[in-house]
Amino acid sequence: MHIKIVIVECIGWIGALLVLTAFYLISTNKVDSSKPVFHWLNIFGAIGLIIHTVFNAAYPSAFVNIIWVGVAIYSLARLKR
Repeated sequence: MHIKIVIVECIGWIGALLVLTAFYLISTNKVDSSKPVFHWLNIFGAIGLIIHTVFNAAYPSAFVNIIWVGVAIYSLARLKR
């Protein structure tokens, strides 16, 4: 397998794990949405998924993750106010 493909696959899997970690933490009340860590996990996770989905031309999924990043950034900005 080409090294570029391996790197993109790893980035995608890391992104998926970060988003799932955020979901687990909020679903089990280990963190709430007022904690920046929840939003940072979503931002970095979604960026990893964006890289993977764009590379694989899965544009609907990329679109969802771009919105996901936007919501997380907006939420972080609101927390700073």
